[in-house]
Amino acid sequence: MKIDRRTMLGGAAAAAGLAGLPGGAQAQSRAETMRQVTGNAINTLDPTMLGSTREAFGLSMNVYDRLIAFGRKQVDGNWVFDQSQVRGELAERHEVSADGRTITLHLRSDAKWHDGTPVTAEDIKWSLDRCVSARSLAVSQFQTGSLTSTDQFRIAGPRTIQVMVDKPDRLALHNLGVPYAIMINSTLAKKHATAEDPWAQAWLQNNTAASGAYIVETFRPGEQVVLRRNENWKGGVDGALPYFRRIICQTVPEAATRANLVERGDADLSIDLQASDIDSLRSRGRVKVVSIPQTNGFTHIAFNTRMAPFDNVKVRQAVAAALPYEDMFKAALFSQGRKLFGATWEGTPPDASFPQPLPLRTDLDAAKRLLAEAGMPDGFATPFAFSAGQAATAEPVAALLKESLGKIGIRVDIQKLPDAQFNTAAAEKKMPFYTDAGTAWLPATYYFFYLYFTRDQRWNFASWDNPRITELANKARFEQDPAAYEAQCREMISILAAEKPLLMVWQPNQDAVMGPKVEGYTYQFHRQVDFRDLKRAG
Repeated sequence: MKIDRRTMLGGAAAAAGLAGLPGGAQAQSRAETMRQVTGNAINTLDPTMLGSTREAFGLSMNVYDRLIAFGRKQVDGNWVFDQSQVRGELAERHEVSADGRTITLHLRSDAKWHDGTPVTAEDIKWSLDRCVSARSLAVSQFQTGSLTSTDQFRIAGPRTIQVMVDKPDRLALHNLGVPYAIMINSTLAKKHATAEDPWAQAWLQNNTAASGAYIVETFRPGEQVVLRRNENWKGGVDGALPYFRRIICQTVPEAATRANLVERGDADLSIDLQASDIDSLRSRGRVKVVSIPQTNGFTHIAFNTRMAPFDNVKVRQAVAAALPYEDMFKAALFSQGRKLFGATWEGTPPDASFPQPLPLRTDLDAAKRLLAEAGMPDGFATPFAFSAGQAATAEPVAALLKESLGKIGIRVDIQKLPDAQFNTAAAEKKMPFYTDAGTAWLPATYYFFYLYFTRDQRWNFASWDNPRITELANKARFEQDPAAYEAQCREMISILAAEKPLLMVWQPNQDAVMGPKVEGYTYQFHRQVDFRDLKRAG
């Protein structure tokens, strides 16, 4: 593989901070420096801004503290986040009232902002108010936890904050740990606020007012971010500091170049290489590959249920029965991931977890029969769309889908759309039949259904309006009885499996390719790297 001039220059820039040191110090500095190369760019330091990239979300987890954080656990020998474990970050502890309506958070007494000033309850109140008031991505996310008004956040003491909800919402607490829930040094931010911009959004796009594990040294949007460890950080497990003293996050658009850099040891980590390259990288043995299914994400094939002929459940069932699931899985992902098809249960699922494999199987005879029952024995014509940015996996899916549906008389016109056009068409509900992907930060079963299968909004990919699903999702959201909650979730899964507004087909692996001595990589709910978990073996 060839390294281009841009990458060579990027490598020189990444190494610049190590140059000029004595030999031993340089080696030590390199050992304690983590260099990540990524295809996409960090476009803002404020993850709440409209248009923020996923890479910006990941960076903010390392630079800003939240009030709470999630734990992690080992699954099949790999580390994954554990939402069931909620620990303090800026808050050293929290309590939830018996009625579930009040969350009390006690701030760490030794917490300081990056500028050395103490974190105060007033700062936290201002930060939470910003999450529900500023025009930002945080507003809609906080709504999923019933957090909508500044009146819900109250200073209850010098280092105590209370968060109040009208009804005990299952995700009120968890929303305090998502990437948008950044706690901000309000004294510093307000110095850069204006009457037109009271939340200092313009300034915070390129500057920080944070307290997290890392401090931004340099930020070149779309190119590179350099971080240094905050030696006064107290938010780690048992107060531990991260292993790496310095982090370099560099944008290298070409996947082959990123792979080459990690193999050569010029970079330490990349999480967005091509699935087709993973086996060859693993076989050559010069890197470590950690492959973890995206447990809170899914790839799907969606029908617009408000557009003929896909408003007909029999048509959707016919298409579902005709799809070549195994062939698509092999062609798109080289069988690397978790299947969400092929389950053998019928009627009621075995448990209330979600996403889980559904009873989706290839049966062309059943597909033909269902199409005839729908009144379309001779089939019909339809476009099938995907975005250019997903072409590596979506193109083979589309080709196999077209071939298989042709066998039951459905004539497919494949449409590969530019990303912007595809996203606009998806938001405006103009595509009758397409493939896309989704990720739920807070992967509770009810939340998946509330987010992806209710309301007339962007993430209801299928534009599905099932009154019973809406009723169950809203009940489950506030349900305190575990047995009742499980029953509600199982019923929602059963209805989805029967009516098939959208076919969840698999969870791709997140393939993290890293140097052989890098340890501790954790699959996080935001699908980005948490540098605080990583270390380099001696």
